[in-house]
Amino acid sequence: MAEHALKSPFLKEAYARGYIFQCTDLAALDDAMCAGPVTGYIGFDPTADSLHVGNALSIMMLRLLQKHGHRPIALMGGGTAKIGDPSFRDEARA
Repeated sequence: MAEHALKSPFLKEAYARGYIFQCTDLAALDDAMCAGPVTGYIGFDPTADSLHVGNALSIMMLRLLQKHGHRPIALMGGGTAKIGDPSFRDEARA
């Protein structure tokens, strides 16, 4: 599906801003976005010293969701807060 064929105002703007590079099933996502509010969430590590530029894009996407009538949720990680952000995530977060 070409970007110009999108029905969802959210996806149209996300593409126009360059927020989306690839999507597994763009037609299904477009249909879901048009069917009603979609919930999107992003989790942050509260043990980190600060947020970084990589978090800014995620926050901007949440704001764009909200602008188009969807439900953004920002989470501060409960499990992550207990153990931090280890190098060996798979073993530490079984």
